[in-house]
Amino acid sequence: ITGLGNLKFISRTTASSSASLSITSGIDSTYKEYIFVFNNIHPATNAAKFRLIGSTDGGSSYGVATTTTFIEALVDESGSYGTVRYEDGDDVAQSTSAFPISTGIGSDNDEGLSGFIHLFEPSSTTFVKHFLTSTQHVNGSGTPYTNSGRVAGYFNTTSAIDAIQFSMSSGNIDSGTIDMYGVN
Repeated sequence: ITGLGNLKFISRTTASSSASLSITSGIDSTYKEYIFVFNNIHPATNAAKFRLIGSTDGGSSYGVATTTTFIEALVDESGSYGTVRYEDGDDVAQSTSAFPISTGIGSDNDEGLSGFIHLFEPSSTTFVKHFLTSTQHVNGSGTPYTNSGRVAGYFNTTSAIDAIQFSMSSGNIDSGTIDMYGVN
């Protein structure tokens, strides 16, 4: 594909029984778009949700008011049940807490989460900061389902977003990596 820009690798953050993963450098005015790629994020606790929160002070504090919408497509391993649904219990409206970008992830070794987030113009001091996420995981409760989730939203601030933090709704991030890219 041409005309979409070039990706510039900036950093890799690796989880190892981590309570959270914070990216506190490299998000600046160099690029108008940043992409964070999640590779095999594995929760220590079964059915934990992968979460995100933003900062405007380099990660000294987190809690930028955020609004999101959340949809999910899923099908069970037998292929007998599939659906697309709005996850009204997982969206947020002006929340200053970490918000989910996945539903509950399985903690078995054949489960986990991969995906990405696009963060647009985080250094703007004029507009709010929009983002889109796409995740894929196997659920952590009941019948195994493959889940494809999409979250869209915005950090409701005209201050620059210069740090973000990832965590689980329960327990640690057992393993996995997050690669950050700038888009030229």
